Amino acid sequence: MRNSFRLIISCLLICCFFFTSANKSYADSKVTSNDQKKEIKRSIESLKDLDYQTWQIIVYPSSKESKNFILRIVGYPGSLRIDHPTNLLVNSGRKTWDLKDITKNIKTKPETLNDSAAEFDMSSLMAELDRNRPLRIGLPGVINDLPIPPYLVSEWRSLAQEND
Repeated sequence: MRNSFRLIISCLLICCFFFTSANKSYADSKVTSNDQKKEIKRSIESLKDLDYQTWQIIVYPSSKESKNFILRIVGYPGSLRIDHPTNLLVNSGRKTWDLKDITKNIKTKPETLNDSAAEFDMSSLMAELDRNRPLRIGLPGVINDLPIPPYLVSEWRSLAQEND
């Protein structure tokens, strides 16, 4: 009887712990606020390139009403330095895009981005994405080959459709 009472109390304490700390859990949301305190949807994913370096890929509209999208690539801070401007090369089969580096042109303070981050104007790419095909990203001197899976391309396309 005593052991079963301890077991019940232990289970209750564990349940209480999980339910009371649930609101303190940390998860990444896909809705953020910009400078004008408006919510914007974005896509965020961590991927490994063929050299096993991890990169965070973030795609978001330049503003809530805009059809222009920005691709932010963030590497591990302190492990590398991205020189600006360096255009991003994106391949999909026979199609190639050359995305312009806009890191120095952003409206917010450029110093908020560290040396291992860069932003690119991906409007030309988003305008031509008509299928969820895999992409390959290359940043000369930094990223040799970073595969972008079809599910992520689909997510980017859905962001563009929501902003239409």
